[in-house]
Amino acid sequence: MSTTPTAGDLAWVLTPLLELPGVQHAVVATGDGLVEGASPGLDRASAERVAAMTATLHAAARAFTTAFTEAESPRLAQTVVESDLGFAIVVPAGKNTTLALFAAPDAHLGNIAYQMQVQVTALTRAMHAPTRQPDAATRP
Repeated sequence: MSTTPTAGDLAWVLTPLLELPGVQHAVVATGDGLVEGASPGLDRASAERVAAMTATLHAAARAFTTAFTEAESPRLAQTVVESDLGFAIVVPAGKNTTLALFAAPDAHLGNIAYQMQVQVTALTRAMHAPTRQPDAATRP
């Protein structure tokens, strides 16, 4: 299944997730709610709404945790919303980036959560990889 390229071209992170049984859509978003990658079945307007709601959902989850614990800056591992239509799962994916997906009610959440962490690790490595320098032999 291919993904829709976007400005940051981080859609490659979504491919393994979209191949999991029950996963319907996925989005890579910035912490301030901009789309960096989206699954092909999600039109641009929907992807933008998901990205914006992802930022809001994570902010609310942090505030909710703070209200219970009085911790100033809790680190979220994941935020899960369950409905009769399925599960929305949001995980932090590095500095100022989140990974969100929607899965069917009968999806295996353990497998999905594991694969999301695998993809977050790959994304974090890619975002922190040093810029390649040309070999001395190939320089003019």
